[in-house]
Amino acid sequence: MPDANPAALDFLLSRRSRPAKTLRPPVPDREALDPILTAAARTPDHGKLEPWRFIVLEKPALVRLAGLVERRGAALSRDPEDIAKAAAQYGNADLAVAVIASPKPSPKIPEIEQILSAGAVCLSLLNAALAAGWGANWLSGWPSHDPEFVQQGLGLAPGETVAGLIHLGTETTAPPERPRPDLAAITTWMTE
Repeated sequence: MPDANPAALDFLLSRRSRPAKTLRPPVPDREALDPILTAAARTPDHGKLEPWRFIVLEKPALVRLAGLVERRGAALSRDPEDIAKAAAQYGNADLAVAVIASPKPSPKIPEIEQILSAGAVCLSLLNAALAAGWGANWLSGWPSHDPEFVQQGLGLAPGETVAGLIHLGTETTAPPERPRPDLAAITTWMTE
């Protein structure tokens, strides 16, 4: 029988994202963020391509991005409420890490596996932040998928996309537990 880590399993069975709008300062400084990013970078990565990277967004950058969301939203004729909600995601935040999917040319590793690895980085970063005692939430939103926003605001190269924005901070309000999937309804056992 393998060596179990009951504390880690208990954490994963009870982990809960914290709504970004409830996160406040203090936020992790560089020293506190380093082990969180290190844990996230230990994500499965077929071919050791590192098809992802991090952009740490501190308050001034988030405020700048909120203004860009407003300008892009207007240029795209988006609903004003939609623009305000997306701008608040940036402007009201104090720290976020953008996980950038950055697929590499590979004859062996399909791009989809590289993108899935970037998604796994998001979850690993989220869980590492929660395990370190911070509140954290994984968000995206329409600006994350707007080519002009990500190029102008984040400096993404062609072929790069935002896998997720992980907001970090101090939890001010614990959210209630939410319904979880019915395991029997989503699991198929194949015995032959």
